Amino acid sequence: MPESKTLLILRHAEAGQSFTGDDHARTLTPRGQHQARDVGRWLAEHGPWPEMTIVSGAMRTRQTCIWIGSELGEKAATPSLEDRLYLADARTMCSVINQTPETVQTLLVIAHMPGVQQLSMELASVDSDETAVLSMAEHWPPAGLALFEYDGDWAELDGRDAQLRLFRPAEEPPAG
Repeated sequence: MPESKTLLILRHAEAGQSFTGDDHARTLTPRGQHQARDVGRWLAEHGPWPEMTIVSGAMRTRQTCIWIGSELGEKAATPSLEDRLYLADARTMCSVINQTPETVQTLLVIAHMPGVQQLSMELASVDSDETAVLSMAEHWPPAGLALFEYDGDWAELDGRDAQLRLFRPAEEPPAG
């Protein structure tokens, strides 16, 4: 039987508007930078530390990854850019995850709405934490993080077979 794996699905942190109309080039706001650092601090403190990180090629997802990595320090995995994650639907995202090497026990995927929410809802098994499922179904804010446990091969992950253990919205920056 395969070892238990951990899948972390993260929506990028808050991004600003594009003044040129190029959605792909949108950058993080100062609030978004704080959110991404918060995710990195939380992962550094609580684990699990991703062994592999797959990131959409959009600037806002790449910047989110950089801020997380700055908090993880030497524990940060070298990210892999995956253009198929840019505004991907749930099936495309799952297909990318299915190609993860089986030696990877903890995977972080940084992508976009609505795909992150759709995929997470499709993956959540009946054994998932009910409060976490309801929370992520109701609202998935920027830098919201879903943590799943999965007892199978990445290649076979497809739906209702991963347990959602927690859904964590990002900490808001202090006022002022």
